[in-house]
Amino acid sequence: MKVLLTGANGQLGHCFIDKFPTDWILLATDSQELDITDNLSVNNFINEHRPDVIVNAAAYTAVDMAEDEPNLAHLVNEIGPKNLAVAAKKYNAKFIHVSTDYVFDGTKNIPYTEEDITNPINIYGETKRNGEIAILNNNSSAIIIRTSWVFSEYGNNFVKTMLKLASNRSELSIINDQFGCPTYAGDIANAILTMIMNHCDGGIYHYCGDQCITWFKFASKIFLIAEELNSITTKKIVVKPILTSDYPTKAKRPLYSVLSMNKIEKIAGIKASDWNKALVHVISLIE
Repeated sequence: MKVLLTGANGQLGHCFIDKFPTDWILLATDSQELDITDNLSVNNFINEHRPDVIVNAAAYTAVDMAEDEPNLAHLVNEIGPKNLAVAAKKYNAKFIHVSTDYVFDGTKNIPYTEEDITNPINIYGETKRNGEIAILNNNSSAIIIRTSWVFSEYGNNFVKTMLKLASNRSELSIINDQFGCPTYAGDIANAILTMIMNHCDGGIYHYCGDQCITWFKFASKIFLIAEELNSITTKKIVVKPILTSDYPTKAKRPLYSVLSMNKIEKIAGIKASDWNKALVHVISLIE
């Protein structure tokens, strides 16, 4: 099995490389080695290497910056995935793309299913939603995996930010009215590999953590585990809950973006990410 991975330097990319079967062939690329926004480059690369599967972990994920750089977000999150989807179909490769819970507006109070209507409320979510549409319009056998609140020992994420702030702060105010499911990038990588091995049908699937939580409660859990592992050498961190309205950001965030995993569990037998267990693992590696 030969697999082309884009976005190899990101959180998911690193974890995918860590989990990759030793008897498969991996073509791990970043934007320097393969510019997915350049259609000619995409076609030439895939024609030359002829992968069996293409996994697109590349994305523009800076939610607030996307409000100021909509064209760049559009190129990376819509045009790039479209180029890969078209080339995958042309050269008979299975295409798997990673999307986000931010395609939803967050007005529900029960988990979003794959059939729910998307209605993004920021540029990042809009470009990711448009990328999904472009993929499915050009490659009906493609797999799209929506996930949420991704963290890992790699790259930039909420867990690493909290631990960094804890090194020089004694008190933090964290939003307590946005609900989602933290998801370990290593578990997403395992889910993708399972779907490859099971030859799952195309379509949209949701994959996320096994427990819904707020950012405030997630931060509190991070510090609790860090203290238990003696990862925080400063005095105990005081975490205060605040409302979204108390901390305005350039891009709006959905207040509720919990994803239902019923479909992926039923079809592929894939269980939700045990983010509590993963959090212990990640913090032990970071500190």
